[in-house]
Amino acid sequence: MKSIRIAALAAVSVAAAFSLTACGGDDSGTNASAKDSAPSAPSASSASTGSASDSGSQPSGGSEKGSTTSGSGKGTGTTSNDAAQTGGRVTFCRTADLAIDAVDASPDTTEGRINITLINRGSATCSATGFAGVDIKDADHTSNPIERGPAQPRITTLKPGAAAVFDLAYTIDNSGNSLSSPTHLIVTPPNETHSVTLNWPTDAPGIKGAYTDVRVYPTHTTN
Repeated sequence: MKSIRIAALAAVSVAAAFSLTACGGDDSGTNASAKDSAPSAPSASSASTGSASDSGSQPSGGSEKGSTTSGSGKGTGTTSNDAAQTGGRVTFCRTADLAIDAVDASPDTTEGRINITLINRGSATCSATGFAGVDIKDADHTSNPIERGPAQPRITTLKPGAAAVFDLAYTIDNSGNSLSSPTHLIVTPPNETHSVTLNWPTDAPGIKGAYTDVRVYPTHTTN
């Protein structure tokens, strides 16, 4: 009876040992499974890399911003070049510092031209770059603004005593029956608000058509 009980206990011990071994096998199987699944982690790393790549595309947006600034840089080029020519900052010529005169400069009997000269009589270099504002007063006391001609302004920097010129152009009326009777020119220098009134040159030929057919062109230096 005692030997039977010992055999039974031995059998229970063996069964328990086998059960523990089986459990240990399950644990090692779980760890192996975890190790097998570990390679999936790089995919998360790849996703992160892809995100960095996407954010890396943003500099192209910065490039566009740069081109806007560059384009923006081109917009102030005239002032910068104007200043560079004199080695410093250049302010616009004031009407009070300019001697202004108008003469007939028609090259032939077809093309009428009035040259208007601006002389810098101030003590500092100034810029007369751009279009002057011009109105023509008629004998009937009306004032007619003149449109700009198809031309680009040229840098016109005037040292003290230097001169710039701009002109009015029109077609001459040789019939002697011009409908226009100009008496005065009201001139406002470029980038100014103060104007001067000049006499219309008495020897200038008649204007064919209306004042809307006259054009004003930008200033340029006389040298």
